[in-house]
Amino acid sequence: MARRVLIAGFEPFGGDKINPGEMVARSLEGRTLAGRTVAVRIIPVETRNVRERFERALVEDDPDVVIALSQFGGRTALSMERVAVNVLDFEYPDNVGVMRKADVVSRGGADARLSNLPFDRIIEAWTANGVPGYVSNSAGTFIGNQALYEILGLTEHASPPVVAGVVHLPYLPAQAIAAGSESNPSMTLELMKKGVEILIETIVPWVEQRTPEATKARAQGKSTWIPRGVKEVER
Repeated sequence: MARRVLIAGFEPFGGDKINPGEMVARSLEGRTLAGRTVAVRIIPVETRNVRERFERALVEDDPDVVIALSQFGGRTALSMERVAVNVLDFEYPDNVGVMRKADVVSRGGADARLSNLPFDRIIEAWTANGVPGYVSNSAGTFIGNQALYEILGLTEHASPPVVAGVVHLPYLPAQAIAAGSESNPSMTLELMKKGVEILIETIVPWVEQRTPEATKARAQGKSTWIPRGVKEVER
C-alpha cells in the first residue's frame, strides 16, 4: 500500500491574519497526487510543541514525503530550504508569547541538518511550468527552521527513507500591500498551489524509483520504523 504525502501548513503569526502555507495546505486536503493520498496538518506557531506535533503526525499519517509550508515575507519566489540550523533566535514572540533568543532547537543536537529533497529536479519542473522558485541556504531562525530541524531528526533513521523539506512562500498580494508593496514581493495563491502540486508530482516518482526494494520489504512486514522519541505506549 502506497504511503502518504504529508503537507503541513502553519497558522498565521506575527500579527498576520492569514498564512499562505496554511491556505495551500488546506487546498490539498483529501486529494490524490502522483497516486498518493495527501494528508494535511495545520501546525500552531508554538515553539514548545513543534517536535511533538510532527512526531504524532509521522506516526498517524505514515508518510514517506513530508513538506512543511510557511510564509517568509520578503521572499521573491517559492524557496526550498537546504539546511536547518540548531538555532532559535526570534524577531518576535510565537503565538503564545514565547520568545527564544540565542537559543538552540535541541541541546546536544547536530549543529545543522540537511534536507534530502531532490532540489535540481524540482527546480527543473518549476521552471518548465512557469513557477518561480529557488533553493535557499538559510531557513532563518524561527519556526520554519525549527520544523525542518525536528522533522529531519525524527526521520533520520527511517527505513524506507523519508524525504523531508520546508518550502517558504512569499506574501500573498494582500499581505504585500499591507506590509508596503513597494518593498515586499508577492505571489498569487493559485501559483503557490500549482508550485506545491508540481513539487509533490516530482518527488513521488523519484522516491518510488529510488527505494523500490526497501518499499517492497516494508510492505512484506520486514521493516518497522517509529520516529525517534515516540514512547512505546504511543506505538
